[in-house]
Amino acid sequence: MASTYLQRTMGTPTSRKKFTISVWVKKSKVGSSNAQHIWNGYYSTDNRLVIYFQASGADTLGLYNVVGGSATGFLLTNRKFRDPNAWYHIYYAVDTTQSTASDRIKLYVNGVQETSFSNDTYPSQNADLGYANGYTNYIGKYGGDTSSQFDGAMSHFYYVDGSVIDIAQFGSTDSTTGEWKINTSPTISSYGTNGFLILKDGNTVTDQSPNSNNFTVGGGTLTKTEDNPSNVFATMNPLNVPTSNAPTFSNGNTKVVTSTGGNFGGSSNLGASSGKYYFEIKFTAESSSNMGNISLSSSSNARESARTNQHSNQVGASFPNLCYEYDGNVYKDSGGSQGSFGTYGTGDIIMIAMDLDNQKAYFGKNGTWGNSGDPTSGSTGTGAATLSANSDFWHLALGDRNSSATATYEVNFGNGYFGSTQISSAGTNASGNGIFEYDVPTGYTALSTKGLNL
Repeated sequence: MASTYLQRTMGTPTSRKKFTISVWVKKSKVGSSNAQHIWNGYYSTDNRLVIYFQASGADTLGLYNVVGGSATGFLLTNRKFRDPNAWYHIYYAVDTTQSTASDRIKLYVNGVQETSFSNDTYPSQNADLGYANGYTNYIGKYGGDTSSQFDGAMSHFYYVDGSVIDIAQFGSTDSTTGEWKINTSPTISSYGTNGFLILKDGNTVTDQSPNSNNFTVGGGTLTKTEDNPSNVFATMNPLNVPTSNAPTFSNGNTKVVTSTGGNFGGSSNLGASSGKYYFEIKFTAESSSNMGNISLSSSSNARESARTNQHSNQVGASFPNLCYEYDGNVYKDSGGSQGSFGTYGTGDIIMIAMDLDNQKAYFGKNGTWGNSGDPTSGSTGTGAATLSANSDFWHLALGDRNSSATATYEVNFGNGYFGSTQISSAGTNASGNGIFEYDVPTGYTALSTKGLNL
């Protein structure tokens, strides 16, 4: 979360001239007015080394080194990092003993070396870097500044003090897909005095290198996510919003508050055209009564121009859509009700089972399927609403019924949380993919990259 950061006081470094950093990050916020700091060794503004995403909506990636008040190294990419659904592998190899200036700091993202920079000031040969004994290692925060914290998730954070570890130890390119894949067990003979490995399996801040350089949570709450570099879970999409009256996203883009000036509450960044998927939505709050509006929409409708409010106002009656309204009815496209699936209000957890192999969808709340639904009934579709024929992908879309009101939703696509609150008890899930409050119907799985490829 944006308010969470880790810290640890450094000892005397093995070397102030060499280090390796390898970390996977997933940004939740793009276009931020503040910088988002991944890591820094900080003593003061005159002595620091920081790695960060640039502020003012630039979203470029930078490394900035200051010693004695003088900037002695500054790399800032031209490339912008604006995909809130992607895990980025960020790898820095720093060695100021190199004779060639451009070899002193090397940056790779997802296995590819970055070579295009708006600023490429390299440190002089054998220069000491801006961190030393007594400096504080911050992860997710810049020094004493609480406005420049990282908003997103991190995984497999390696820091090797005093040597450069080849990038091939941390990942490899899939020969079939061309995707850069994580290596979860690199060979590292020595981490150096201040080296560490944290966030490898879950949210542990205990150093898993031989050094026992444990971190502490300096602020906020560090929560575990099922989302990881090997299995990306759906979230709501902050890039797919109107240019005005956009909803507000938080908690890794799983919490949405609609705008008082608009109806649209966002759509999921992952969609599917086949398979069976289960997810849960907690209807958390509404500024006036009867604002609940939850839809399954085709890609053509689940986009910036969509007005996800009452079914009769969906953009274009020809767009496939199922709209589950507060009164319990599920409306198909802009037509009549597909049946009554049970009313819902604030505090209720809505369950959706989306069977795209049989073009059926099931709706329920608080552990019970509405309309006597049976998501395992296949082509029979017992108690189901029927999805229209659609050559496009299906997405979850949220909204409210009145542009002067707001509705708040917290979506669990399988991470096991509603907003920042962990589910109270995990239901069964035969697919082993995702953690949910209630039982996942047999044959269904989470909407994630792993789930899409089962």
